[in-house]
Amino acid sequence: MSEARLIDGRAFASALRMRVGKGVGDLVASKGVKPGLATVLVGGDPASEVYVRSKGKAAAELGMASFDHRLPDETTEAELLQLIAGLNADADVHGILVQLPLPGHIQTQKVLRAIDPDKDVDGFHPINVGRLGMIAAGAPLDFPVACTPLGCSMLLTDVLGSLSGMNAVVVGRSTLVGRPVAQLLLRADCTVTIAHSRTRDLPSVCRTADILAVAIGRPEFVRGDWIKPGAAVIDVGINRIPAAAGKTRLVGDVVFEEARQVAGHLTPVPGGVGPMTVACLMYNTLQQARREAGLPFAEI
Repeated sequence: MSEARLIDGRAFASALRMRVGKGVGDLVASKGVKPGLATVLVGGDPASEVYVRSKGKAAAELGMASFDHRLPDETTEAELLQLIAGLNADADVHGILVQLPLPGHIQTQKVLRAIDPDKDVDGFHPINVGRLGMIAAGAPLDFPVACTPLGCSMLLTDVLGSLSGMNAVVVGRSTLVGRPVAQLLLRADCTVTIAHSRTRDLPSVCRTADILAVAIGRPEFVRGDWIKPGAAVIDVGINRIPAAAGKTRLVGDVVFEEARQVAGHLTPVPGGVGPMTVACLMYNTLQQARREAGLPFAEI
């Protein structure tokens, strides 16, 4: 059997950004509405600063308005909630992203619930989680969906076409990735199993999958002999492990070289799912701006 076809997340994300950029230009020209993304960072975590900066840069490159709010570590929960209330009421802001993690003295769920669900471009608000849980097969995603799961769904549809009737196994049950990925696969008419670290005979369960999505947060957890020959494997994991000469390297939740010899399609780490997250954030922001302008949902 030949090696798996690698799913190029960077190339797909770049193409998606181009389509979003065109959508932004069309919206400005037709309705005079410029999509606006507000990012909120509390504290000076270096990794979070990099993420927020990349999101603001991406928004500006696509012609969106970018509103960057940097708050000190000692910001109170009440002050943060007041800022969010102001952003909810700001007609120029179509998407709000609060960078996690927040300092320990601030209740994360309370903050996420305070965001207007229609401006929750991260898709974490309970109302949006509920919308996804109730969605009918094939129904439009006319509400914000968590960016990483949405990116997984887009990549699978791009390489496989229709997913209808396929057996899908999602390894990982987190509310941020595993469960929404499963809901999106159900929407696509897959037969879905959600597995996790305590699933009995997990390798055998994985071998039933035409689509295997792994988001368990354990480096190189899934081995090649767990994979059904020809399956499409989506590796969501991003783990940094020791390498030679005191350095580190990034690996996924799947043993890449082993999976490559068995799978039909496979996302590499890095360069697979990762680039889709920011691209889908831009996509969600544009979709919300379109809704605010009175336009119906349309795939972009």
